[in-house]
Amino acid sequence: MDLLEQVADDMAKDVLEAVELTGNEDLVDEIKKTIGSSSTTLEEAFMTAVRIRRAEARGRAQLQALLRKYT
Repeated sequence: MDLLEQVADDMAKDVLEAVELTGNEDLVDEIKKTIGSSSTTLEEAFMTAVRIRRAEARGRAQLQALLRKYT
């Protein structure tokens, strides 16, 4: 993972944890705007990391639901 992806993923992880803690979904957009004002490259990588982490969470939740049928 290169520096850009690592920084973006670390930020996405922290922001999504803050969203989980506060329930404030607007945090993602607020951080996106802040990042984007300095670096559109990092903004795009951040949003990609957010989408990947959210998709992973949905996939894991679906897997758990499917596995519950077998227990």
